[in-house]
Amino acid sequence: MPRTKVVLYREDDGTVPILEWLDGLPPKVVTKCRVRIERLRELGHELRRPEADLLRDGIHELRIGFQGQNYRMLYFFHGTVAAILSQGFVKERVVPPVEIDRAVERKRRFLINPKKHTYEE
Repeated sequence: MPRTKVVLYREDDGTVPILEWLDGLPPKVVTKCRVRIERLRELGHELRRPEADLLRDGIHELRIGFQGQNYRMLYFFHGTVAAILSQGFVKERVVPPVEIDRAVERKRRFLINPKKHTYEE
């Protein structure tokens, strides 16, 4: 199976929400997030619970747990590309609808102009 290309969503002003979020996390959490992103590269659509899950409107979540906290990164697939949209957040049992709505809006903007909204590490 070919590896999935993973890109990060870039706002109109050039900021990359997920990178800003990662900068504020403890180093061990950042490491776990990067490992999960690598698993997304390796497995793409085949990545399943407990590592990933489908939410709604084509939005998926990468799931990271650390010391009783649940961290999430929201993404979607555009062909063979997985675009990580959300700045991430800590959640209880359910991803807040406002976070999914934000991801859906970013997905819409990405699909209109993928080049403008793509940041590659």
